[in-house]
Amino acid sequence: MHALETVAIAAAAVAAGGINAVVGSGTLITFPTLLAFGYPPVLANVSNTIGLVPGVMSAAYGYRAELKGQLPRLLKLGLASLLGGVAGAVLLLKLPADTFRSAVPVLILVACVLVLLQPRIQKWLTRRDDRGREDGGVSLWAGVLGTAVYGGYFGAAQGVLLMGLFGTFLRDDLQRLNAVKNVLASIVNGVAAAIFIAVTTVDWTVAGVIAVGSTVGGLLGARVGRRLSPAVLRGLIVTVGVIAAVGVML
Repeated sequence: MHALETVAIAAAAVAAGGINAVVGSGTLITFPTLLAFGYPPVLANVSNTIGLVPGVMSAAYGYRAELKGQLPRLLKLGLASLLGGVAGAVLLLKLPADTFRSAVPVLILVACVLVLLQPRIQKWLTRRDDRGREDGGVSLWAGVLGTAVYGGYFGAAQGVLLMGLFGTFLRDDLQRLNAVKNVLASIVNGVAAAIFIAVTTVDWTVAGVIAVGSTVGGLLGARVGRRLSPAVLRGLIVTVGVIAAVGVML
């Protein structure tokens, strides 16, 4: 790896770690960077996923204050993330690389709409006497499972999808939900990375550079993200989500 290549990948990793902490679409920075330097798509995706694990974990740590009192929610949704992450990683290794490509932009844009409409949805749910369970019920669990399958396969904008689901099924502070998103993303990326390490080829130099950069970015992103108002955070989620959808379609 040449010096310029190392610097470019490291810079992309810092940016990806920060974006993952606040929104969740960092793969769309690091993955295209690796492709631009000639890395094969599957090798780039695998090495990128492994490298981003420390970053999402550092982001989850940065939001630890917002995680207080959410252990039951984390345990339930974490199981869905674990199972989905395993399934997604297996799909990456078994299916053609373009299998999910056509569905990805639609999923991201739907999530953006859900995030944008979150205040109205919450008001409507608040007015309902049968609002539902505080943990979101089976619908949220299934949605998190599906998002984890996608996240284990590719992972770009899985945070946007999760925040869209949370905004629809949960009534809670957006920063607390963002903290949960970071933990679930850590689980998905972590289990997928473990499978990739066990059964396929990894470029450890690339993974190492991304790991260092994404860790720095994750800590910085968490510090910035925790200070954002719900309206600004929601706007960032929608903006990055739309850019992600367009980037996947190009």
